[in-house]
Amino acid sequence: MTDSKRRKGLMAASALLGGVLVLSACSDEGGDKNADGSKDSSSQAQVDEAAAKETSEAQIAISPKNGATNAGINNDAKVTVSKGTLTNVTMTTADGTDVKGTLSGDSKSWKPDGQLERSTGYKIVATAKDAKGREAHENSSFTTVSPDNSFIGNFTPEDGSTVGVGMPVSINFDKAITDKKAVQDGIEVTSSSGQEVVGHWFSQQRLDFRPEEYWKGGSTVTLKLNLDGVEGAPGVTGVQQKTVTFKIGRNQVSTVDAKSKMMTVTQDGKTIKTIPISAGSPENTTYNGQMVISEKFKETRMNGATVGFTDDDGKGEYDIKDVPHAMRLSTSGTFIHGNYWGAKSIFGKVNTSHGCVGLSDTKGANDPNTPGAWFFNNSMVGDVVIVKNSDDKTIKPDNGLNGWNLNWADWQAGSAA
Repeated sequence: MTDSKRRKGLMAASALLGGVLVLSACSDEGGDKNADGSKDSSSQAQVDEAAAKETSEAQIAISPKNGATNAGINNDAKVTVSKGTLTNVTMTTADGTDVKGTLSGDSKSWKPDGQLERSTGYKIVATAKDAKGREAHENSSFTTVSPDNSFIGNFTPEDGSTVGVGMPVSINFDKAITDKKAVQDGIEVTSSSGQEVVGHWFSQQRLDFRPEEYWKGGSTVTLKLNLDGVEGAPGVTGVQQKTVTFKIGRNQVSTVDAKSKMMTVTQDGKTIKTIPISAGSPENTTYNGQMVISEKFKETRMNGATVGFTDDDGKGEYDIKDVPHAMRLSTSGTFIHGNYWGAKSIFGKVNTSHGCVGLSDTKGANDPNTPGAWFFNNSMVGDVVIVKNSDDKTIKPDNGLNGWNLNWADWQAGSAA
């Protein structure tokens, strides 16, 4: 055979072989066949069909979805399964720290045991099996909401505390709230006494709740914060879901008469003590109005410079480092407290203070027999102190926990619900 004929033969064989290869790669029409012409059981369609028969019917759903950002820290994270049961769920932070969680009794759902951290990445890996024992797998990675995109409310009183009948529920938000209705709708305050409780906004960051009259002594008040996911301002959502309960103690109200310079203490409507006092001097009168004890200190420092009472050199007109038995009545610095530096003769006779209400006391706050010590030991946070017959104005309702100085109609007018 000449070289020319040999080359032509090779080209023909190559073309034929190429055609077979193209046909095998791009078409399975009719399926592969055995030498006898029968259909090959290992065809791709049959392989796919066989694999599908082995796929688990269990369907796992993980929330939040993979790649989610600004996820909530209370309720968003959860795993559920249909047509099967969960066999294993692990949740870790981005650095590999395990997050504890609990599988439901029927093995149909799982959720973390506690609140998640803000601005934190998490990964969930879940495994389930169907009725035939075939496994299914799913995973999700997400990031929780950042502090910049969330708000919380710092509240008083504390969970489990016992307080006086004047104690409002006061919530101070760490961000300005523009959708007050949405936020207030996510908060519920109720009393076992059945009293109607209404919220009042003092600003975009402060919301207080109280009934029309003082709380009933011995009742239980419940605060429910259902703010998780509530948008308080554009792009800023709540992250709190919490229930708080506190008890109301006996009904104690103390009335200071700045003119007679006497204080009458009542419990449950009965007078239990009358105490001589020294209120604000004519130059520095004491506010009138209903005030609530918000803090108690066995001893504290009082520096006039912190509340605007300064000498020409800028230093405080007074600076007493160990004021005994002090109880705060206003944010601006009004206290009812013991006084050991004044002559005993002033109490019940002369008003000498810079606006506080003074009671006779001794240095060191260790003598239980003084009027200052008695009142301190028989008072609790939330008790009401009423000042009357002073030449000053009535204290503003947002200066401390003193919303009782608004009548009921004005209080209700401040609600966004």
